[in-house]
Amino acid sequence: MISRRAFVARVTGGLLAVPFAAAAQPSGKVYRVGLLFAASDPTSLVVTVFRNALRDLGYVEGQNLVLERRNHGGSVERASKVIAELIGLKVDVIVTGNNLATRAAKEATKSIPIVMATAGTPVEQGLVASLARPGGNVTGLTVDAGPEMEGKRLELLKEIAPRILRVAWFGSKLAWEGDASARKHVQAVARTLGMTLFHAETQVEPTDFTSAFAAVTRERADAMFVPGTPSNNNSRRTIIEFAAKHHLPASYLFRESVRDGGLMSYGASQSDQWRRVAGYVDKIFKGAKPADLPVEQPTKFELVINLKTAKALGLTIAPSLLARADEVIQ
Repeated sequence: MISRRAFVARVTGGLLAVPFAAAAQPSGKVYRVGLLFAASDPTSLVVTVFRNALRDLGYVEGQNLVLERRNHGGSVERASKVIAELIGLKVDVIVTGNNLATRAAKEATKSIPIVMATAGTPVEQGLVASLARPGGNVTGLTVDAGPEMEGKRLELLKEIAPRILRVAWFGSKLAWEGDASARKHVQAVARTLGMTLFHAETQVEPTDFTSAFAAVTRERADAMFVPGTPSNNNSRRTIIEFAAKHHLPASYLFRESVRDGGLMSYGASQSDQWRRVAGYVDKIFKGAKPADLPVEQPTKFELVINLKTAKALGLTIAPSLLARADEVIQ
């Protein structure tokens, strides 16, 4: 006599013991993915989203999947060393969380597929030939949805803090000059809103905000507009603390900054980006070439507002704006 569980397993071929998609994967093959982040502590949220999305596609960590998590801390030198380490581990795919990592990976290998999760202006930065035909071994997703998105972010900052007149665009020279069309659009939006937008230049290698902070103070900025560059994101708590100390409303690209005390963020949903990255990885595992996979733009955006920070800044957020927010942090 056999147990009911054994009988069911015999009839179904054991498919109930593991996820259906996982059972459908070729036996014996273990896929190795290198994950490269800027932060010293890779965001657990996006790793979880990515891992779960791969699991839904049949790749289970500890069974037929190995995730090699690494960080570069915003350093070009460290990024190159970590990429070399991943290449030595013979990863099947390298997934990058920002432009710095993508550039380092592209310079290090022409054969291992590279998938970008949150690239900024990848064509202008020379990471791909075009969005439709990326060429080479790099593809993935960009966080750009055209210059209008950055303009929208500035409009939301003005809506939250109506009295601001002088706004510091807080970032590196490379980021400021990287997408001329987006910069000109944001400047045009600023003029339309009766504001002046000026560049507070940060130093990337090594990361140094001293001169940028001095410019913000010297130019008497009323607010800060913070792009989602690796150095800004990796040092976001330092920027948030400066903004709080000087009583400056600030706009960020990613929700992590708002959860850490920033006023607001508006941009592509990182969770959605990383879920879609899993689809790219799956296609590459199944034989697709990066050159044949178009770079996709974001399809889901999110507005996040920190009410505690708003209160500390003496700002009252209109109920209509709170109703439009995807997340409100109390």
